[in-house]
Amino acid sequence: MRILPQGLGGAENNMIEDFFDTVSHNFKNNFKTDAGEYSPLNLAYIGDAVFEIFVRTMVIEKGNMSVNKLHGISKKFVNAKAQAEMFNRIKDVVTQEELAVLKRGRNAKSFTSAKNASVVDYRHATGLEALFGYLYIKGENERLAEIFNICIEKEILF
Repeated sequence: MRILPQGLGGAENNMIEDFFDTVSHNFKNNFKTDAGEYSPLNLAYIGDAVFEIFVRTMVIEKGNMSVNKLHGISKKFVNAKAQAEMFNRIKDVVTQEELAVLKRGRNAKSFTSAKNASVVDYRHATGLEALFGYLYIKGENERLAEIFNICIEKEILF
């Protein structure tokens, strides 16, 4: 099973696959298993963390560098504006079920907003994060990687 962005491999690939398999297994054994039972904001909450793990793994695989530089590169991906662009990039290639989750997340009424993003971008980013949370809870790790690869395929890291 390949659950990492293209270009990641070796020990890092095995490490993250083992991590996702273990966490997914524990999650399924201790919590509700129907991802549809979670609110879109709960899905976005966990999806934010899942997305961050993918980004950090991808960035650190590019080489050993200062944490400040790692953070700077990661910020290019983990922000409402970038995630809104990713939402628009994937909305036409997801399944009907996944599209419904994207829209539920986008339409969720949140009482917070991004500091440096428009309301529209923030809502689209929430939709993207909700999809990542949904797929994670369902244990669809390979699909997570596929979606992530589509999200970042046109991005330049350095």
